[in-house]
Amino acid sequence: MRTRRTIAAAMSVLALTAVAACGKSGSPNAAPPGAPQLPTYQVNTGFKLDSSPTWVKAKQAGKLTIGAKADQPFLGFEDLTTNTRNGFDIEIAKMVAADLGFTPDQINWKTIVTANRETAISGGQIDYYVGTYTINDERKKSVSFAGPYYVAGQDLLVLKSNTDITGSDSIKGKTVCSVAGSTSIDRINSLGGKTVTYDTYAQCVDKLLTNEVDAVTTDDTILKGFAAKNPGKLKVIGKPFSQEPYGIGLGKDDKALRDAINNSIKAHEDNGDWKKAYDATLGLSGSAAAPIPTLDRY
Repeated sequence: MRTRRTIAAAMSVLALTAVAACGKSGSPNAAPPGAPQLPTYQVNTGFKLDSSPTWVKAKQAGKLTIGAKADQPFLGFEDLTTNTRNGFDIEIAKMVAADLGFTPDQINWKTIVTANRETAISGGQIDYYVGTYTINDERKKSVSFAGPYYVAGQDLLVLKSNTDITGSDSIKGKTVCSVAGSTSIDRINSLGGKTVTYDTYAQCVDKLLTNEVDAVTTDDTILKGFAAKNPGKLKVIGKPFSQEPYGIGLGKDDKALRDAINNSIKAHEDNGDWKKAYDATLGLSGSAAAPIPTLDRY
């Protein structure tokens, strides 16, 4: 009898330990103790923008549908254990939503992959999109942009102990990883680096942590997120060799909404929310924020 009770008690302890472990494993994007706090955003309950068909439709529906990424740590990440979104891009989206008169409970997040962004915006599936979305003239043919709210650049992620790679001029002969089909790979090849590709950046980072590649390359914002997720193990070189102005994508020629979003971005840059949001997300990588860019009001 005593043996049975001992076994039962041991099984109970193991079960509790397993539950606790499951709770931890679902939160790879959690900020460490003592990290900077995220800002809070006052909802402008009296806001009106009747000249924007997108805003009117959202207001009548009582919800704002925002497109975002879900797999970029500390940038655009979906925590499935808590059903919440977090990261720098998510904070940008939330501060704009508050200024447009929508509470956090009125935000309907929708994960949109890179290839489907223009289709989702022009087809009305989302009201606006925030997710490492580079502004360029080709995309402006089908959607509008507010911003830029951040200017990223292609950079390199290496082990913290790495002293061989100091920038794009020192990758000749080095093995550099990125996702298949990315323009990042073309730049590395032109600089004499050896390249390998995988389906996701997370796979590249795993290969870096096991010394199977020398570096990972893509936008520095994405790399900072992975550095923050692996504190003390990885670092971003900090010498970007391209310019990627991130904008908020919205419906073509909805000038009223575009102007309102630009006004919101500017207000939160001026009151310090932008910097606080960065420090509490991508800033955990140890890399300073890029200078706040000038808005392109067109």
